[in-house]
Amino acid sequence: MAMINADELLPAERIRQAVVAGDITQLHRGDQHAEEGDRFEIDGVLFEVTTVREEQLGELTDEDARAEGSADLDAYKNRIERAHDITWDDSDTTVLHAFGQVN
Repeated sequence: MAMINADELLPAERIRQAVVAGDITQLHRGDQHAEEGDRFEIDGVLFEVTTVREEQLGELTDEDARAEGSADLDAYKNRIERAHDITWDDSDTTVLHAFGQVN
């Protein structure tokens, strides 16, 4: 377990604020940016990474999309395609980083 910089895992201020608000509880990234048990702090609030695993985009669900701040999987797909200028391919791999607030 290590303290990591929140900016490394959560690349945008908008995302970091949504994490503090509880609207985002996981983030898929192209590469691994943390280990299970790593902790980070945002605005004095401490979080711990609970799950890190590789997944295929085709495995993502509406629940995953909501945990990342989207209404459903279709909205998430559209957001990812626009933000990264890609075409969604269910066979592409990504790394799930799930986290929660430490009480």
